[in-house]
Amino acid sequence: MSNFEQKLYDAVRQAVKEVYDLDADESVLLIETPKDHKLGDYASSTAMKLARTLRQNPLAIAEALAEKLRQLLPEAESVTVARPGFLNFRLKKEALAALINQVLDAGDDYGKNQSGKGKKVLVEWVSANPTGDLHCGHARNAAWGDAICRLMEASGWEVLREYYVNDAGNQIVMLGKSLEARYFEHFGRNDYALPENGYHAEDVKQIAEEIAEKDGDKWLDADPKERLAYLMQEGKTRELKKIEKDLLLYGVKIDSWMHETSFYENDMAPIRACLDKMAEMGLTYEQDGALWFRSSQYGDEKDRVLRKSDGTLSYLTPDIANHVHKVERGYPFLVDLWGADHHSYVIRMQAALTALGYPKGTLEVDLIQMVRMVEDGKEVKMSKRTGNAITIRELCEDIGVDAARWFFASKDVSTHMDLDLKLARSQDNNNPVYYAQYAHSRMCSILSNPKMPAFRREESYGRLTDEKELQLLKMIGEFPNTVGECAALRKPNKLTDYIISLVKVFHSYYNSTKVYNAEDPELTNQRLGLVQAVRITLKNALALVGVSAPESM
Repeated sequence: MSNFEQKLYDAVRQAVKEVYDLDADESVLLIETPKDHKLGDYASSTAMKLARTLRQNPLAIAEALAEKLRQLLPEAESVTVARPGFLNFRLKKEALAALINQVLDAGDDYGKNQSGKGKKVLVEWVSANPTGDLHCGHARNAAWGDAICRLMEASGWEVLREYYVNDAGNQIVMLGKSLEARYFEHFGRNDYALPENGYHAEDVKQIAEEIAEKDGDKWLDADPKERLAYLMQEGKTRELKKIEKDLLLYGVKIDSWMHETSFYENDMAPIRACLDKMAEMGLTYEQDGALWFRSSQYGDEKDRVLRKSDGTLSYLTPDIANHVHKVERGYPFLVDLWGADHHSYVIRMQAALTALGYPKGTLEVDLIQMVRMVEDGKEVKMSKRTGNAITIRELCEDIGVDAARWFFASKDVSTHMDLDLKLARSQDNNNPVYYAQYAHSRMCSILSNPKMPAFRREESYGRLTDEKELQLLKMIGEFPNTVGECAALRKPNKLTDYIISLVKVFHSYYNSTKVYNAEDPELTNQRLGLVQAVRITLKNALALVGVSAPESM
């Protein structure tokens, strides 16, 4: 809902209250854009919605409301009634054009809103095991999560961006053993075979060689336990540094790196505290030597093991402690982005938080569906250089950061996705990110053209009466509320839809209208103001999905 729509919405609600002493709800207070712009800028079917309740003719209701609305809306040029009971609003041109100075004043802050003011959220995403490079599936997760964080921050939310490091399980042991085999191999020894379920990728071999160059052969005859512990720690640390570096290349910054191993420190104090609380609340029981969580009482299909009969913990147990810890750190609302294969795990984790007394809705999870790389209609699974899965770094080198961020943000993660590499590389209007960026560079070209007079800020812009000019102004006005809605829904793809709609109208305007009119400097100046306002809006919108706004292309 744009600023204009919000004003109309509030006015219609007040009119209904004053004329009929009714508190109308959202289902009645509808503000729409009419298909025929000749009817007005906006329309409402509120009168028809009220006809049954009031037992009156909708035309009569509309006439009564229109009379009141003409008093309540000084911004409206006209409020008219059309059969069978529509209210049509036409805004004063100066009311629309006044938006230009608002955008100019706000600059880089235009689009920011307070819809999330006072709210705190911890967003956990990517969180890939530190055992190898981030690949294209992680790229989709990273782009979506980062865009969500940007949108929430722009909407007034206090956001903590967190990466949960799974570094306490068997996968880190396998990383250590894989490095051990490669380390010995570096010195021409085959004392340790590369585990069949270990990590065979080239990056693990490279890390082993780096360790050999740094430490020499000191670990060849060291205590096996000490050597394995060192290699596990060294491997994890180096992989995480690489992951952080690749995320920064991708435009993703993490505020907090939460390690699973931290929950095992001090004799597993956080985990024990969590298990003790669950026991006190009667949420657990012993059976067959194992400790079980009564998760079936909270929406899960069956009860879940917390501690196995051999004394080891299930993956669920530290994860419950982790989510409890998030809330205890002052974040009452949690958002996780997980792979689609974690569907059943969502219910499990939400059940645990509900059972522990946290409000329903404390944790929400966005599941990320699979992505396929496609070129010339064929799936591309492997890197041409290494023969392994395509990494984020390789993807950025191939199609560019902007294209990768755009395509992953523009497709809802609840659906499977094919990323057309050839399209993403293309430098033409078939490529949506190129199309959007080219619009920005075109605006910059207009504004910096030496033949163009320097823009002078005006008190009003009443000469902007072209239909496309008014359409652009209305779309600019929608931007702050669009940002707020995208943040609330966690749907960055709705913002890319907005961007494409905006640039389509601008390209059409550019092709049909001359910004520069030597015989009419006043109109030229006001059109320059409009171009600048559209440029600021587009630049800010692109930034919220992690895409740059080049000044020339």
